[in-house]
Amino acid sequence: MKNIGPKSRQWLAELGIYTIDELRRVGSITTYKMLRERYPRKVSLNLLWGLEAAIRDMDWRAFTESEKQELRDKLR
Repeated sequence: MKNIGPKSRQWLAELGIYTIDELRRVGSITTYKMLRERYPRKVSLNLLWGLEAAIRDMDWRAFTESEKQELRDKLR
């Protein structure tokens, strides 16, 4: 998956998420929340950007501040 490093892939595998289609089904917000609950001190917002960018097939660095804020708002 684009934007997802080895450690994040391991964490996703622990949730049973191995493919981009599985990630799309669960969604970036839900996946991020599950991982944040498991690893509160290790999971940062960069993972959320990476998950959403993987779903959109784009580079995570292309997110605008407005798009990042929209994702943050969905965490509430």
